[in-house]
Formats: sequence, structure tokens, C-alpha cells
Amino acid sequence: MIAEGSGPPDYARLAGWDRDWEVFSDYDLPTYVGPTTFGSLPWVTDPDEIRRLGVDVAVVGAPFDDGTSHRPGARFGPRAIREAQSASGSLNSLQLDVEPFEVLTVVDAGDANIVPSWTQRGHALIHRAVRDIAATGAIPIILGGDHSITWPSASAIAEVRHPRSIGIVHFDAHADTGPDLWGVLASHGTPMRRLIESGAVAGRNFVQVGLRGYWPPVDVFDWMRAQGMRWHLMREIEERGAEAVIDDAIAEALDGADAVYLSIDIDVIDPGMAPGTGTPEPGGMLTREVLRAIRRIVGAVDLAGMDVVEVSPPFDHAEVTAAAANRCVLEAISALAVKKRAGARIRFEPR
Repeated sequence: MIAEGSGPPDYARLAGWDRDWEVFSDYDLPTYVGPTTFGSLPWVTDPDEIRRLGVDVAVVGAPFDDGTSHRPGARFGPRAIREAQSASGSLNSLQLDVEPFEVLTVVDAGDANIVPSWTQRGHALIHRAVRDIAATGAIPIILGGDHSITWPSASAIAEVRHPRSIGIVHFDAHADTGPDLWGVLASHGTPMRRLIESGAVAGRNFVQVGLRGYWPPVDVFDWMRAQGMRWHLMREIEERGAEAVIDDAIAEALDGADAVYLSIDIDVIDPGMAPGTGTPEPGGMLTREVLRAIRRIVGAVDLAGMDVVEVSPPFDHAEVTAAAANRCVLEAISALAVKKRAGARIRFEPR
């Protein structure tokens, strides 16, 4: 007890709290403590600062789902993907034997300036955010958001990289090449057609992996064939194995393009493993197959950018879908770290 009149009570001393405790940096704290950034990485939103730091990879959120045709909620995807990571500090990839954040300079560049119910503005601000990051030389990795965000994101990177060309390797249950959805041109079922029609990406440089189910109709496949697009249905993965299909996809992606943009719709994974998505399609890839594919592709191509889309937290039991999306990003970052450690150039130097 403290006697009356002896000054303020020293409860810290009484409880043993007045020791010289070690204080950890935000980067080394558990991921549930402090501000929510991807991997507890520095939050750097100013493109000039990203350029000054020589950032290799910048993670940016696109919290937009106004292009959704079925189950909404992907606007909450970027936050959920950031929060899904349980480990912090200097991570060690057991798959690739690399500490990616010790090799690469990676930051969280915040979110595009999105407001609800304004599709054209949302896409414009996503385009602007991705373009500003790509122009610094950093590789943008975009957290969606519904799949319509690939239209402004890939367009921004194609713009920065012009006159060099980009191809797309697109993992998805659905082709997303519809002419429109009920008359709407800018939906999550149409971004790949918009990219080809605009000239941002040539159809012959599109490779799609994991398509299955009952969409799109035959006339859409006829259009895809006319553009020279290439695709690998889920039944091909079942018959030949994921390894053989991914090897073909890598060769096709490198046929005529200078760099590759990787787009991962989380519904390419079977909904039993990733239920929290807008348009679940039974019979998909295993999570480990997708993660291995990302490592193999990023290790083999010049990665221009990447997105992970369609994570809808309201449908994500136990956060397993967000965890899969988070790991997709980490696998790509780790594969880039292996390349940089071996002496490869990672950053893009705009002309």
C-alpha cells in the first residue's frame, strides 16, 4: 500500500511494469497490432518517395466492386488481404529459401481514391494510382476489388511500358471477355475484352488458365478465337496435370510480349478452399497448384504487374480466401526476390 500524502502512486513499480522493456518496431510487431499494411511494411503513398527509395514492389489497393454481377463485397478485399497475414518481420520462404523483404524494397502504397457508385471515376482513380506507381519503376501489385479493376490497372502498365508490349496470364474460372453485362461495358465480366478492344494488350498475348463451368457462351469463345487468345480449361489441368499446363502457359506468355501482367481471380481456386468470392465455381484448382504456378511464372517472365481480385470477405468463412490471396502476393514477391538475389533486374526503368 502507498501511504497518504506520499505523492502520486507508482502503480508501475508495484506491478513490476517499470522495467526497461524492449520496444519493437511496427515492422516486427504482430500483424494485429498497429496500422494495417501488407506485411506490416512501410505505408508510402507518395510516388516521388517511392521513386526516391528505389522501391522494387509497391502493393496498392483497389477497393472497388461496383462491377459485380452476383455476390458483392470485394470492396473490402484489400483490407482483408492485408489483415490475413499472421507472420510479420523478416519472412522466410520455405518454398524458395529466400527472405524476400531482406532482398527487395517493398512498400504498401495505400489505396486508390475510391468512392462508391461511381464506376468511371473509380476506374479512373485506379488507373491513375497504378500508373503513378509503375512510372517510378516499381512493380505494382494490386489488391482487388472485383475483376473489372484489371482494365484500368493493366491499361496503366501498358501505357507506362509503351512502345514495349505486355501480355497477360489470367487465372480464372471465367474468361471475362463478355461484350457487356446487361448493356454495361465496365463490369467484372468484360475487362479482358475491353483491354483487347482498346489495344492495351493484343489478343495473341492473352493466356487464360483454369476456365470451367457454364460461362461464357459459344459466341464469346468464337470472338476469343478470332483475337488469337489462348486458354487452358480446367479439364486440361485434370487430364494433363497443372505442371504441364503452366509450362505451356509460360511459353505462350513469352511468345510476342516483352513483359507479363499476372491476373489472379481467386475463384480459380475451388470454392471448397476459397469460398469468399463473388462468383464461386465448383471444380477448381487446388490452392497449392495456384501458388506453385505463381512462383513458376514470376520466376520465368519479366513481371510488369499483378493483381489478385474477387476476395469478398462477407462470404469468407475463417478468412481462408483472404489468406490464399495474401499468399498469392507473397509467392510472387518471393519469386522476384530469388531473381534479384541472382542478379536479375526487377525494377522497370521507363524511357
